[in-house]
Amino acid sequence: MQSSFWSVWYISLPNFVLAVVMYTMLGRAVLGLFVDSDSKNYIWRAFCAITDPFLKVIAVVTPKATAPVVLWLFGFVWMFWLRLLLFIVFFATGMLKVGGA
Repeated sequence: MQSSFWSVWYISLPNFVLAVVMYTMLGRAVLGLFVDSDSKNYIWRAFCAITDPFLKVIAVVTPKATAPVVLWLFGFVWMFWLRLLLFIVFFATGMLKVGGA
């Protein structure tokens, strides 16, 4: 028996948001190799709009001398670990059931 999205929305929704931010940071790092930081490209502006609030938090725990592209990659790693921690917490509290029985 498969569970639907709505039966585990409290896990799926935060995981989805963190995944979007995580992969957008990776995309921003790659696109940043080809686009200027003040570009008017709509994709670049969307990437910046999505990731900037999270990068402000990550910048607090990252040295100030870090290059922006490194900060974006650190953000990718932080989001990965946050997603993993989310699953560990939900599994440890019994809110995430793994297996068929």
